[in-house]
Amino acid sequence: MIAFLLAAQWFILLYFLALNAVYVMLIFRAIGGVARYMQSRDVAGLPNLLAGFAPPVTIVVPARNEEAHILQTLQSLQQHYPEYEIVVVNDGSTDRTLEVITGAYSLEPFPEAYRARLKTQPVRAIYQSRVEPRLRVIDKEHGGRGDAVNAAANIAHYPWICRVDADSVLQRDSLMLIVEPLLEDPTVVACGGTIRVANGCKSQDGVFLEAGLPDKPLVLFQVIEYLRAFLYGRMGWSPMNAHLIISGAFGIYHKETFIGVGGYRRDTVGEDMELIVRLHRTLSAQRKRYRITFVPEPICWSTVPDDIGKLRRQRTRWQVGLAESLMMNRGLMFHKEGSFAGWFAFPFTVFFEWFGPVIETGGYIFVIVGFALGIVSASVFITFMLLAAGFGVLLSTCALLLEEISFRLYKRPRHILVLFAIAVLENFGYRQLNTLWRMAAVFQHLRRGARAWLARRKQECPAS
Repeated sequence: MIAFLLAAQWFILLYFLALNAVYVMLIFRAIGGVARYMQSRDVAGLPNLLAGFAPPVTIVVPARNEEAHILQTLQSLQQHYPEYEIVVVNDGSTDRTLEVITGAYSLEPFPEAYRARLKTQPVRAIYQSRVEPRLRVIDKEHGGRGDAVNAAANIAHYPWICRVDADSVLQRDSLMLIVEPLLEDPTVVACGGTIRVANGCKSQDGVFLEAGLPDKPLVLFQVIEYLRAFLYGRMGWSPMNAHLIISGAFGIYHKETFIGVGGYRRDTVGEDMELIVRLHRTLSAQRKRYRITFVPEPICWSTVPDDIGKLRRQRTRWQVGLAESLMMNRGLMFHKEGSFAGWFAFPFTVFFEWFGPVIETGGYIFVIVGFALGIVSASVFITFMLLAAGFGVLLSTCALLLEEISFRLYKRPRHILVLFAIAVLENFGYRQLNTLWRMAAVFQHLRRGARAWLARRKQECPAS
């Protein structure tokens, strides 16, 4: 028993040490990446110089029951960009989404041939705006966001597809900025932009005016989370071509590559991550040169959950989607052609992101209860708490520091002080609550998989 307890202590300490060591590595890579990016931005008028080479883009907006937000999003899509079109997909809405767009943009039926290169739920009609010639609307039966994007890809006129959520606001130069990597590197097949929290910010008629902070602490915690995820998480993985996710709220894809791998799957709740992992797996196996990258400056402002029930459901969905994405593409792991994505990012995500919540929760329980019972020594207890909470504070404050030395969207000193306080406080309760939700999602996914396996066994071996 003593040997087991000693081994458990060392396993938990080494787990947290390894986890935070990778995070520190990502921070240093992100700092270097942001510094290089900001130097490139010092070239005066770079976006304007590149505008003449920018490829035409189809902006795709999947929308289901978005009557409250869709017009603001469409207004924000009036981009400073030479050539683009907008395809909104009304994915079986039960509210007035289609009527609201029709009233604002004078939609009329458009007799366009629909070539179903990607299979989707039935399309009812296609509309064209009389007042905005770049806008078309697909009305189809409900199939989910991925199915809606697939339908838009089937009628997209242009070689690049940019997906934007229907409750988001793009800054006017975001489209021009997100295409820069694919102009610089012809092997780029997908690129993600930055998602920021829109709650508390000012915008008018789809034009972003000023970054602000929400009043609710629950939303403030998410502001720090998004800074951390995008400014050092995405920036850290990008130089290694090891991105495993591009947010469905804002990302651009090469259309033929997107269609070539089958588009979004309809049998997962995390279709955005699953697509990127599948791109890595498929293109690596085909020995194609490719890059999946990230650029920090193009921003999409997105509304996040402001009550605990919605947040819990979102995080549960994200964790289940992560598990499904990894299981569906497990062939990428340690694939001989998998590069950093298969040999480093994928195993890291399996061990630390998929099963991490179970190990982290078990670690908290073991160390705290063990210390209270005298089983765990004081040195182990203190070391664990420093690793668990201290590194969390370090990561969040480094993300805030990256924001301040680069883009400085939060300009008021009061905002910086509030965010610094939140970067500390989120590590004492909020992160642990998220871990509990994610752990519950892990078991939910495992139970669902076990039931599916038993059902298949019964079909294959019916009782005699």
